[in-house]
Amino acid sequence: MALDKFFNPESVAVIGATEDPKNITSMIMKNLIEMGFEGRLVPVNPHHDEVFGHKCYPSLLEIKEKIDLTVISIPARFVPEVLRQQATCGIKNAIVVSGGFAESGYKGAILEEEVMKICKEEGIRLMGPNCIGVLDNYSNFSSSFLPWTKVKRPAKGNLSILSQSGSFAICVLDMLSEEGMGVSKVINYGNRADVGESEMIEYLTDDDSTHVIGIYMESVDDGRRFIDASSSCSKSKPIVALKVGRRDSGIEAVKSHTGTIAGKYEIYKAAFKKSGIVEVNGFTEFLDACKVLSMQKPAKGEKILVLTNGGGFGVATSDMCSDTGLDVANTPESVRKVLSEKFPGYFILSNPIDLTGSSGDEDYGIAMKAALVDNDFFDAAIIIPLMPPETMTEGVVEIISQMARESGKPVVICVASGVYTGGVKTKFEEKGLPVFPTPERCVKAMSVLVERGRMNGC
Repeated sequence: MALDKFFNPESVAVIGATEDPKNITSMIMKNLIEMGFEGRLVPVNPHHDEVFGHKCYPSLLEIKEKIDLTVISIPARFVPEVLRQQATCGIKNAIVVSGGFAESGYKGAILEEEVMKICKEEGIRLMGPNCIGVLDNYSNFSSSFLPWTKVKRPAKGNLSILSQSGSFAICVLDMLSEEGMGVSKVINYGNRADVGESEMIEYLTDDDSTHVIGIYMESVDDGRRFIDASSSCSKSKPIVALKVGRRDSGIEAVKSHTGTIAGKYEIYKAAFKKSGIVEVNGFTEFLDACKVLSMQKPAKGEKILVLTNGGGFGVATSDMCSDTGLDVANTPESVRKVLSEKFPGYFILSNPIDLTGSSGDEDYGIAMKAALVDNDFFDAAIIIPLMPPETMTEGVVEIISQMARESGKPVVICVASGVYTGGVKTKFEEKGLPVFPTPERCVKAMSVLVERGRMNGC
């Protein structure tokens, strides 16, 4: 595909490469070496003969071998000349990490126009400027200049992130890693002078390692192309969008951040709806939506079973479901009959089903089998196993996950945070069940699955 060399280059020239720890190119080089990038790494800097054991060239013009991609991190005023050299050498792809372009004001905007004039005339594809670039977890390629000792690299996964903001992309990486979520690709295109979200969505639509796409968006590159690309992609892959710059103060902040115009939020909102994009509000909702869509399939309807051993949690969850438009419908009489024959009379069998604090692991299995596996009334379930009672053990994880698999319906888990419950959370997510620490986040995540199901006509 056209953009492959940004993610899986066979040879990369790092312009401005040095071992000086105060220069960000040193970290770009170190990251690639430590990640085990298997392509050829070519440092370019007239002041060095060797950088981290690799022969260093004074300019691109001195390199005889074919180069797939340049990563450019030098003062902005020198970037045009490097691109002219790149054109002479027939190098068709560049990631410009350097800032000092349109985001910095009038002079920077003029410089950015010069850069793009060269690229268009010479057929060079450019990511940036003013960006971190890419992380591809499968090719072990990254143009990031932040150390993995400070930003934890996630494991391989099926989620790809698109972001105009480098800080957002990095924070997402760190938090996804903490959550134990895997990542396929992270792309930060900064000022988006050339490659932007529309083309990246087209690319990721055909990317086998990407199943879910999350977008942090300040503005859009091409409205019509974005809608067409998103509409096509969302038929098979969920897209989650966090739009910032929705109000006057945010719009002004966007101008100074990436030199773009945010535009009227109402237009974006309509475009998201038309394109089948799940829009979220805020950082936490973005992470949770990406997580739940990566781990569970969409819900076929909005009837939600709430199952817990803590009545207060069940009532709170039920209220939140109603506020969110989810239907906590009463347990069918046929299910009540089955459960009443197996449970003591003080278990509450209406929805929410409250197993009370005297229940144990097996009670969850009995309730889920009757209400979710053997009956099609409920479309999905929010399960809240409170772990402090002596009768509750980690064995509940296998029981709940087994019933979830047999039901074939989406299930999300609420486990209140704590030292002991932290281990339970990990075990649930190893079984493919997303865990959230509060009823609010559980319900919001479930609403994403319902909305996605509604969009796809599940």
